[in-house]
Amino acid sequence: MLRNFLMTSLLLLIAACGQGEQQSKMADVGLVYVHAGHLIDVEQGMVLDDRLIVIKGERIIDVKPWTEEAALSDVIDWSAYTVMPGMIDGHTHLVGDIQSEDVLAPLKISFDEDVAMGEVNALKTLEAGFTTVIDVGVYQVFTDVALRDKINSGEVPGPRMMVAGAYITKPWGGGEVVGKDAGVDIPPQFRAGVVTSPEEVREKVRYLLDGGADFIKLIATGAVLTVGTEPGEPELSEEEMRAAVEEAAKRGKYVTAHAHGAEGIKMAVRAGVRSIQHGSLADEEALQMMKEHGTWLVADIYNGDYINDVGTREGWPEETMRKNRETTDTQRAVFRRAVELGVNIAYGTDSGVYPHGDNAKQMPYMVRYGLSPMQAIQSATIWGARSMSLEKDVGSIAPGKYADMIAVSNEVLEDVSVLEHVDAVMKGGKLVP
Repeated sequence: MLRNFLMTSLLLLIAACGQGEQQSKMADVGLVYVHAGHLIDVEQGMVLDDRLIVIKGERIIDVKPWTEEAALSDVIDWSAYTVMPGMIDGHTHLVGDIQSEDVLAPLKISFDEDVAMGEVNALKTLEAGFTTVIDVGVYQVFTDVALRDKINSGEVPGPRMMVAGAYITKPWGGGEVVGKDAGVDIPPQFRAGVVTSPEEVREKVRYLLDGGADFIKLIATGAVLTVGTEPGEPELSEEEMRAAVEEAAKRGKYVTAHAHGAEGIKMAVRAGVRSIQHGSLADEEALQMMKEHGTWLVADIYNGDYINDVGTREGWPEETMRKNRETTDTQRAVFRRAVELGVNIAYGTDSGVYPHGDNAKQMPYMVRYGLSPMQAIQSATIWGARSMSLEKDVGSIAPGKYADMIAVSNEVLEDVSVLEHVDAVMKGGKLVP
């Protein structure tokens, strides 16, 4: 009887082991493995050699040293490359056509045409290694929401998008298609964010968030590219900007401010905005305030050269070219000083002014004007994620986060311009063709 009992127990144990092995194999079904020759740990600011990245579905479940046993599985072999997180551009305009000499061009494109152009631009951006973008405003309301939703549904390829829905701007201000002297009627869908009081600001913020916006974009000063406005001049009042911040906060949303001029920047910081876009004419006091409040600077320090070259060749309005000359060098000096002071820096380029897919052309400028190569990469990854509280999902290669990553040349920390030509891109565990 004892012998029968032992035999039965042994058979049960063997069966259990077999079942466990089968379950273990079943658990491996659907896993994706990536062998990284070098991995940039942007949170620690260091490079790790020979790493195995394990992915299940869209997310990373483990990052560990490479072992020979791992070679038994199907592996995406990036052992000859440096692997880093997919990059984040904190200032894009994916919808519509790029900037041209025709200041009224946005009025000549339908909603569907705007979105269709955005689909092309989104793919170029993703293929360039930018797997997340903060899309900071459109002229035609909610075209960016439509593009984001098409990407999220899988209908079209593109980066993860956070969108603003439209601009909150004063009448004929920097967020309008053109200033008041244009002598043309602007259709209402292009003026959805126009406000004249704090009460209207609150109303427009609710309208945009109800329509699908992820955050709010304020036009605090005039703009380089909006004819009839001056970058150094404040436009929205501090009270109006505070109303936007308060109303957005009720929904757990952030506010960013387009602001070139020093006074407009200070007003926006006091009002509680999350970040300043451009910051071209900031003075020492404005930068010290940003440092004190933890306000992020997103400065498009490549853009001025592009505007000067293309604008001169194509005959852009002289007013635009003058304003570009007056802000380009100053913005770069401001950026360098911001780095020295330790102001929070997030990478942002204003793509849509220049051709989409060229987003990484700004990377060498970030190094030239004060950041180390590692810091420049951090600005376009983990710092960019933190600037909009996205770090739980993107910004680094770590368990729990989306498997958004790129493979690049091993010389990337010696020459960040290699990021202009990435070797491979993955978004959500899937390779981008």
